[in-house]
Amino acid sequence: MRDDLILEDTTLRDGEQAPGVAFADVTKVRIFNALVDAGLKWIEAGIPAMGGHDVRAMQEMLERRDEVNLVAWNRGVRADIEYSLSLGFRAIHMGLPTSNIHLANSVKKDRAWLLSTAADMVKLAKDQGAFVSISAEDMGRTDIEFLQEYAVVVQEAGADRLRLSDTIGILDPAGYGERVAAVASAATIDLQCHCHNDFGLAIANTLAGLAAGARYFHVTVNAIGERAGMPDLAQMVMALRQFHNRDLGIRLDHLERLSAVLAEATGVTVPPWQPIVGSNVFAHESGIHTNGMLRDSSTFEPFPPELVGGTRQLVVGKHSGRRMIEHVLANFGIEAEPEHLDACLTAVRDRSVEKQGLISDDELIGILKEVQGAPAGH
Repeated sequence: MRDDLILEDTTLRDGEQAPGVAFADVTKVRIFNALVDAGLKWIEAGIPAMGGHDVRAMQEMLERRDEVNLVAWNRGVRADIEYSLSLGFRAIHMGLPTSNIHLANSVKKDRAWLLSTAADMVKLAKDQGAFVSISAEDMGRTDIEFLQEYAVVVQEAGADRLRLSDTIGILDPAGYGERVAAVASAATIDLQCHCHNDFGLAIANTLAGLAAGARYFHVTVNAIGERAGMPDLAQMVMALRQFHNRDLGIRLDHLERLSAVLAEATGVTVPPWQPIVGSNVFAHESGIHTNGMLRDSSTFEPFPPELVGGTRQLVVGKHSGRRMIEHVLANFGIEAEPEHLDACLTAVRDRSVEKQGLISDDELIGILKEVQGAPAGH
């Protein structure tokens, strides 16, 4: 895996294409600023051809273009590209399909048209000094030999980057890695992983693509995106750090805040078991786990919560043990008799099942008082 990997966030473009998500310009700028403040240096800002709110937001984002590489997404159309450049974008991406099914049903063109158009549009943008990225959309259903030919054509036209888009997420890590390696063997152009999560493999596929030689890769906050979404930013950052010793310059202590900003913007709550940023990630309930955590916090955590802006919680519920209850009570200066602790534990489990949830500190103290006041033998 390369040492010069580049993470590019596309929350504001592919992420917003999630059905039912529509960011106002103020919201887009708020998300953008949170991304920049978290240390991101490459952000796909949106689609200028959309006009309206999108352009107003992008014009405000462009005020920080000396801090971050802002990429404008375009169709492979001259007017789109010229408009993006006129707004002040220094980096543009153009989306073009390479599979037969997309050529026939999406743009209704053939391979000869694609190769000619790709070369012409790349030259158009390069002549104006832009960083140029171009897609091989639906690469998962594109003949490998044609992918290689396409890569050579766009490289010779001057493109800086080729995005290998598994548009409908149909590849597994072996398949995605094989295609990245095949393209890398045919051309020296920088490659970018763009993986969708239809089978839950977006992160695994991206890691496989990077291991096969890609330099750039796409992520979104909270894995938002079309259909099943895309690789999650926090998960990719931490996976590369943990397994490949790659520091991407992201402020790790901002990861939980970024997730919260996006959750508020979409109105979609992050599942508590969402890796890295979910509320359950550093919460421990079961007796075996909490006993271990009370002795050594590394017993059941791969990294400390403070690293990603999180907070550890030792909680009381159905699966708690006697020691956890004793620990919580001790925090309030309460020392219970052994028989009361046993009765309290039984009551806690029953109450947790009744309410289908956790037991708060106040509830636990109340339960203890109840069992302490119960008649002997009750």
